[in-house]
Amino acid sequence: MNTVYVPADYLPVLIQLGLALGFIVTTMLVTHAIGPKRHSQKKDDPFECGIPVQGDARTPISIKYFLIAILFVLFDVEVIFLYPWAVNFKGLGMTGFIEMVLFMGLLLAGFYYIIRKGILNWE
Repeated sequence: MNTVYVPADYLPVLIQLGLALGFIVTTMLVTHAIGPKRHSQKKDDPFECGIPVQGDARTPISIKYFLIAILFVLFDVEVIFLYPWAVNFKGLGMTGFIEMVLFMGLLLAGFYYIIRKGILNWE
């Protein structure tokens, strides 16, 4: 099945892209043009949940926070691999099952290592 695509086949995609970009630019320009323009010291002051601003925003943050965030993303992405496997479970047969058991074993070994290192213990 050799399908040959010509540039005209991509015209609907380009039209949709152009309309989306046009909508974004138009919306930004109109809201900037008709929006309120009242500035004052109090209005331009950074505001976060009613807490007054104190100190510098660039204070050092514990590396534990970043480790937890990276681990969350890592395990979240690995869980995403379970969905296609579950959908195609019958079609993959015993080979697919063994591969997934190996994958889950490595995942649990990594999780055990994380627990043993104490990365999830927040102080």
